[in-house]
Amino acid sequence: MRSILLALPFALSPLYIASADDHDHPHEHDHDHDHAHGSLGAHVHGIASLNLALEGTKFEIELDSPAINLVGFEHQAESDADKAKLAAARAALEKPLTLFALPAGVCKVTEMELESPLFGDAHDHDHDHDHDHDHDEDGHSHQHADIEAEYEFNCTAPEQLKALDLSAFFKQFPGTEKFKVQFVGPNGQKGAEVTPANPRFDF
Repeated sequence: MRSILLALPFALSPLYIASADDHDHPHEHDHDHDHAHGSLGAHVHGIASLNLALEGTKFEIELDSPAINLVGFEHQAESDADKAKLAAARAALEKPLTLFALPAGVCKVTEMELESPLFGDAHDHDHDHDHDHDHDEDGHSHQHADIEAEYEFNCTAPEQLKALDLSAFFKQFPGTEKFKVQFVGPNGQKGAEVTPANPRFDF
Protein backbone atom coordinates (compact mmCIF):
# COMPACT_ATOMS: atom_id res chain seq x y z
CA MET A 1 0.00 0.00 0.00
CA ARG A 2 2.95 2.31 0.63
CA SER A 3 4.39 1.72 -2.84
CA ILE A 4 3.97 5.29 -4.07
CA LEU A 5 4.28 7.08 -0.74
CA LEU A 6 7.35 5.19 0.44
CA ALA A 7 9.75 7.63 -1.21
CA LEU A 8 7.72 10.73 -0.46
CA PRO A 9 9.44 11.92 2.74
CA PHE A 10 12.82 11.60 1.04
CA ALA A 11 11.78 13.13 -2.26
CA LEU A 12 10.21 16.12 -0.55
CA SER A 13 12.60 16.51 2.36
CA PRO A 14 13.37 20.18 1.52
CA LEU A 15 9.67 20.94 1.96
CA TYR A 16 9.69 19.25 5.35
CA ILE A 17 12.63 21.36 6.46
CA ALA A 18 11.12 24.58 5.14
CA SER A 19 7.87 23.89 6.95
CA ALA A 20 9.70 23.12 10.17
CA ASP A 21 10.75 26.76 10.51
CA ASP A 22 7.15 27.80 11.06
CA HIS A 23 6.64 28.89 14.67
CA ASP A 24 3.37 30.79 14.47
CA HIS A 25 1.30 28.19 16.28
CA PRO A 26 0.36 28.91 19.90
CA HIS A 27 1.18 25.38 21.04
CA GLU A 28 4.50 25.08 19.29
CA HIS A 29 6.57 26.76 21.97
CA ASP A 30 6.22 23.61 24.05
CA HIS A 31 7.51 21.46 21.23
CA ASP A 32 10.41 23.38 19.74
CA HIS A 33 12.63 20.32 20.08
CA ASP A 34 10.45 18.56 17.53
CA HIS A 35 11.30 21.12 14.87
CA ALA A 36 15.03 20.64 15.14
CA HIS A 37 14.66 17.45 13.15
CA GLY A 38 12.85 19.10 10.24
CA SER A 39 10.23 16.37 10.20
CA LEU A 40 6.47 16.42 10.03
CA GLY A 41 6.53 13.39 12.27
CA ALA A 42 6.79 15.85 15.14
CA HIS A 43 3.82 15.68 17.47
CA VAL A 44 2.43 19.23 17.53
CA HIS A 45 -1.12 19.81 18.71
CA GLY A 46 -3.35 21.40 16.09
CA ILE A 47 -1.12 20.38 13.20
CA ALA A 48 -1.44 17.24 11.08
CA SER A 49 0.42 15.93 8.06
CA LEU A 50 -1.12 14.69 4.84
CA ASN A 51 0.86 12.86 2.16
CA LEU A 52 -0.79 12.43 -1.24
CA ALA A 53 0.34 10.42 -4.24
CA LEU A 54 -1.24 9.93 -7.66
CA GLU A 55 0.06 7.41 -10.18
CA GLY A 56 -2.15 6.38 -13.06
CA THR A 57 -5.55 5.55 -11.59
CA LYS A 58 -4.10 4.89 -8.13
CA PHE A 59 -4.48 7.65 -5.56
CA GLU A 60 -3.15 7.36 -2.02
CA ILE A 61 -3.70 9.47 1.08
CA GLU A 62 -1.69 9.11 4.26
CA LEU A 63 -2.88 11.06 7.31
CA ASP A 64 -0.92 11.44 10.53
CA SER A 65 -2.45 13.54 13.30
CA PRO A 66 -2.10 13.92 17.06
CA ALA A 67 -5.16 12.25 18.53
CA ILE A 68 -6.08 15.41 20.42
CA ASN A 69 -6.83 17.11 17.07
CA LEU A 70 -9.47 14.51 16.25
CA VAL A 71 -10.95 13.43 19.58
CA GLY A 72 -9.83 16.07 22.08
CA PHE A 73 -7.69 13.78 24.25
CA GLU A 74 -4.73 11.42 24.05
CA HIS A 75 -5.38 8.97 26.89
CA GLN A 76 -7.11 5.63 26.62
CA ALA A 77 -10.86 6.14 26.36
CA GLU A 78 -12.43 5.02 29.64
CA SER A 79 -15.50 7.20 30.07
CA ASP A 80 -18.58 6.71 27.92
CA ALA A 81 -18.13 10.25 26.57
CA ASP A 82 -14.55 9.59 25.47
CA LYS A 83 -15.52 6.26 23.93
CA ALA A 84 -18.29 7.98 21.99
CA LYS A 85 -15.88 10.66 20.69
CA LEU A 86 -13.44 7.97 19.62
CA ALA A 87 -16.14 5.96 17.87
CA ALA A 88 -17.42 9.06 16.07
CA ALA A 89 -13.92 10.00 14.92
CA ARG A 90 -13.28 6.51 13.64
CA ALA A 91 -16.61 6.44 11.81
CA ALA A 92 -15.77 9.75 10.10
CA LEU A 93 -12.31 8.54 9.13
CA GLU A 94 -13.89 5.47 7.57
CA LYS A 95 -15.68 7.73 5.05
CA PRO A 96 -12.73 9.29 3.20
CA LEU A 97 -14.70 10.14 0.05
CA THR A 98 -16.79 12.52 2.16
CA LEU A 99 -13.98 13.67 4.45
CA PHE A 100 -11.68 14.63 1.58
CA ALA A 101 -14.43 15.72 -0.85
CA LEU A 102 -13.25 13.46 -3.66
CA PRO A 103 -15.28 13.74 -6.89
CA ALA A 104 -18.39 11.58 -6.82
CA GLY A 105 -18.28 8.59 -9.10
CA VAL A 106 -14.61 9.05 -9.94
CA CYS A 107 -12.81 7.41 -7.02
CA LYS A 108 -13.63 4.38 -4.90
CA VAL A 109 -11.83 3.11 -1.82
CA THR A 110 -9.83 -0.04 -2.49
CA GLU A 111 -7.92 -0.22 0.79
CA MET A 112 -8.10 1.52 4.16
CA GLU A 113 -6.15 1.19 7.38
CA LEU A 114 -6.59 3.12 10.62
CA GLU A 115 -4.06 2.89 13.43
CA SER A 116 -3.81 4.42 16.87
CA PRO A 117 -2.95 3.33 20.41
CA LEU A 118 -6.41 4.68 21.30
CA PHE A 119 -7.98 2.12 18.97
CA GLY A 120 -6.22 -0.64 20.90
CA ASP A 121 -3.65 -1.22 18.17
CA ALA A 122 -0.33 -2.61 19.25
CA HIS A 123 1.87 -1.50 16.38
CA ASP A 124 5.45 -0.98 17.49
CA HIS A 125 7.03 -0.73 14.04
CA ASP A 126 7.83 2.77 12.84
CA HIS A 127 5.39 4.30 15.29
CA ASP A 128 7.65 5.36 18.13
CA HIS A 129 6.10 8.85 18.08
CA ASP A 130 2.85 7.28 19.25
CA HIS A 131 4.50 6.45 22.53
CA ASP A 132 6.50 9.52 23.40
CA HIS A 133 6.16 10.75 26.95
CA ASP A 134 6.48 14.27 28.28
CA HIS A 135 6.66 15.19 31.93
CA ASP A 136 4.66 17.97 33.51
CA GLU A 137 5.80 20.18 36.37
CA ASP A 138 4.90 17.53 38.94
CA GLY A 139 6.97 14.91 37.19
CA HIS A 140 3.98 12.97 35.90
CA SER A 141 4.27 11.62 32.40
CA HIS A 142 1.54 11.71 29.80
CA GLN A 143 1.37 9.87 26.55
CA HIS A 144 1.43 11.40 23.11
CA ALA A 145 -0.91 9.42 20.90
CA ASP A 146 -1.33 9.79 17.17
CA ILE A 147 -4.08 8.63 14.86
CA GLU A 148 -2.89 7.47 11.47
CA ALA A 149 -4.98 6.63 8.45
CA GLU A 150 -3.92 5.25 5.09
CA TYR A 151 -6.24 5.12 2.11
CA GLU A 152 -5.89 3.75 -1.38
CA PHE A 153 -8.35 4.67 -4.11
CA ASN A 154 -8.96 3.61 -7.67
CA CYS A 155 -9.88 6.72 -9.65
CA THR A 156 -11.27 5.92 -13.10
CA ALA A 157 -10.80 9.50 -14.31
CA PRO A 158 -7.68 10.72 -12.51
CA GLU A 159 -7.58 13.85 -14.67
CA GLN A 160 -10.61 15.03 -12.68
CA LEU A 161 -8.51 15.00 -9.51
CA LYS A 162 -7.42 18.61 -9.62
CA ALA A 163 -7.50 19.48 -5.93
CA LEU A 164 -8.28 18.29 -2.44
CA ASP A 165 -10.81 20.31 -0.44
CA LEU A 166 -10.38 19.80 3.29
CA SER A 167 -13.36 21.93 4.36
CA ALA A 168 -15.32 18.88 5.51
CA PHE A 169 -12.33 17.60 7.49
CA PHE A 170 -11.86 20.91 9.32
CA LYS A 171 -15.58 21.03 10.06
CA GLN A 172 -15.61 17.44 11.35
CA PHE A 173 -12.42 17.89 13.38
CA PRO A 174 -12.19 21.54 14.52
CA GLY A 175 -9.17 20.70 16.68
CA THR A 176 -7.18 20.46 13.46
CA GLU A 177 -5.85 23.95 12.77
CA LYS A 178 -3.38 23.25 9.97
CA PHE A 179 -2.33 20.54 7.53
CA LYS A 180 1.15 20.25 6.15
CA VAL A 181 0.40 18.67 2.78
CA GLN A 182 2.80 17.01 0.39
CA PHE A 183 1.87 15.66 -3.02
CA VAL A 184 3.62 13.68 -5.71
CA GLY A 185 1.90 13.16 -9.06
CA PRO A 186 2.37 13.09 -12.82
CA ASN A 187 3.32 16.76 -12.90
CA GLY A 188 5.88 16.50 -10.12
CA GLN A 189 5.95 17.29 -6.43
CA LYS A 190 4.61 20.11 -4.32
CA GLY A 191 3.92 20.95 -0.72
CA ALA A 192 1.79 23.53 1.04
CA GLU A 193 0.08 24.40 4.29
CA VAL A 194 -3.71 24.19 4.34
CA THR A 195 -5.90 25.88 6.96
CA PRO A 196 -9.64 26.29 7.55
CA ALA A 197 -9.40 29.75 5.96
CA ASN A 198 -7.74 28.27 2.87
CA PRO A 199 -8.87 24.62 2.83
CA ARG A 200 -8.05 23.81 -0.80
CA PHE A 201 -4.87 22.11 -1.98
CA ASP A 202 -4.46 22.29 -5.75
CA PHE A 203 -2.60 19.48 -7.43
